Amino acid sequence: MNTGSSDLRGRWLRGVMIVALLMVTALGGGLAVAQSARPIALEVDARDVTRRIYHVREVIPVRPGRLSLHFPQWLPGAHAPRGPIDQMAGLRFTANGSELSWRRDPLDVYRFEVQVPAGVAEVVAEFQLATAQSPEQGRIVMTPNLLNLQWAQLILYPAGAVTMNVPVKASIRLPEGWKQASALPVLATRADTVEFDVVPFEILQDSPVFAGRHSAVHELMPGATPAVRLNLFADDPASLVATPEQIEVHRALVREMYAALGPPRYDRYEFLLALSDTLSGIGLEHHRSSENAQPPGYFTAWDDNVGGRDLLSHEMAHSWNGKYRRPARLWTPNFNTPMQDDLLWVYEGLTQYYGTVIAARSGLWNADFAREDLAMTVATFDRRRPGRSWRPLVDTTHQPILTARRPLSWVSWQRTEDYYTESVPLWLDVDTKLRELTGGARSLDDFSHAFFAAPANRGWVSTYERADVLRELSRVAPFDWQGFFAARVDAPNAPLLDGVARAGYRLVYNDQPNAAIRDIEKARKITDLGYSLGFVVSGASVLTEVVWDSPAFKAGLTTNTTLVAVNGRAYTAELLKQAVTEAAKGGPVIELIVRNQDRFRTVQIDYRGGLQYPHLERIEGRPDGLAALFSARAAAAP
Repeated sequence: MNTGSSDLRGRWLRGVMIVALLMVTALGGGLAVAQSARPIALEVDARDVTRRIYHVREVIPVRPGRLSLHFPQWLPGAHAPRGPIDQMAGLRFTANGSELSWRRDPLDVYRFEVQVPAGVAEVVAEFQLATAQSPEQGRIVMTPNLLNLQWAQLILYPAGAVTMNVPVKASIRLPEGWKQASALPVLATRADTVEFDVVPFEILQDSPVFAGRHSAVHELMPGATPAVRLNLFADDPASLVATPEQIEVHRALVREMYAALGPPRYDRYEFLLALSDTLSGIGLEHHRSSENAQPPGYFTAWDDNVGGRDLLSHEMAHSWNGKYRRPARLWTPNFNTPMQDDLLWVYEGLTQYYGTVIAARSGLWNADFAREDLAMTVATFDRRRPGRSWRPLVDTTHQPILTARRPLSWVSWQRTEDYYTESVPLWLDVDTKLRELTGGARSLDDFSHAFFAAPANRGWVSTYERADVLRELSRVAPFDWQGFFAARVDAPNAPLLDGVARAGYRLVYNDQPNAAIRDIEKARKITDLGYSLGFVVSGASVLTEVVWDSPAFKAGLTTNTTLVAVNGRAYTAELLKQAVTEAAKGGPVIELIVRNQDRFRTVQIDYRGGLQYPHLERIEGRPDGLAALFSARAAAAP
């Protein structure tokens, strides 16, 4: 680390602590920790990777009397009350060597009450986090070679406290020989223990740790301040091997991010990327780091998962949108105050748009793939979300709380967290409208540079309302933005293709495979006939999606149904596609033998439309707006 970067980080952290002290007065608190300079001492033993158990010891400064502690419930980025309290076990409290009794609040199961005796200045809490042993139990966060540590799962803090007012000095003990990476400042490393500097709990929570046996680090902004690093952890050292060209596109990612969104709002940024098929996947945003997982072949089988390469651009864009600038009701004084998700179409939707655009500008995707991905996204809502007829985009922002990402019976009709991907054509609509209104002089990037430069008003966070978005758009280009978003966000059957047309393209369907869909089929081992027959088939021949009111739906097919035979022959994906093609040429009706639980039946689908895949086709006489959109903005590195 160069001296300039260290000084910047130190100034940033000092500023954070000063803001925390000011917030004691501004927001109140009245709790011992909030009024004390003594930090919580949090010690995490992460060596039990075989049994996947974290062991926690926490020393909490207190005063005599009733002590109320919370296990974090509402975590930024989760958009729902998902703190894994079900994995907490072995809880005990002691003071001066004596056991203290405790009780759980029956109306708030995340809250614990302890009576602190006279003469006691600190209480020791000990517990284990018994993490998932299988994906059915939750995310796998510890393996013999890797771990993904999230501090908010490993701490109790004073109930009602403002998290920016709760200082924590954390440490982690790792298996012998392991290395770690996070955005936290390291105070000391002793043998297998890493001690971090004191930071407010809000910053600690936002600073996950990746650690493992096999790791590599790449500087993505060599010699620049702030530093940006790509920290890699893998099951096997062979997965860490990246070509200079692959590292260069990740450097271009950072340059394009600055060009699109403006100067960074962090003192350093650490990409944390696990390359593993044993650690569970994750894509979680943080102000000064990412928290991501990709398949082991991310570098070594570069062409096998092209679509997944926009993950890092999405997560880094969140540093500006969602972490620094945040919807007002998604900022709360602590992690047990409910959050409200109604602006996720900006928080996640605008980020999803920039994630795909910057993937193209940086070279993580080529322009052809970016167009195919956009075609797939738009077509999903053109043909595979009939639920748009009754449920507006804004209502899908409540989905994280409604279902916690549990599978749905009829996702196309019920709708899911569509605020992610349906917002891509929405923000393309905004971007192209800005260009149209200004004769090509201004774009969404101009909005972003101004919007994400707003001063902080909640600690290090700058909050906003919908009115702030509309006001900044009007400064870029005066227009009825309120009516624009009311028609597209608040109403069902919202306009979908305006931005595509304004960019000089139309959505078409034909029998030529779509590159983005083909990439997903290969990565997930599925066969996607969602735009024709109206279903998706897994590699185990099971229907995993049936589109509402599609030919398959009308034939009575449902998810969890196994395809046994096609036109009298044992099912294969190739035979099914052949049957669809032959039916379009006047051949026999498609006949399937299917099994659902212990019942077999024969189903006929009288569909004659042939294989259908979405593409974007140029509109003659109009400029190629997508070529301009996907072109690099930043100068190449010298």
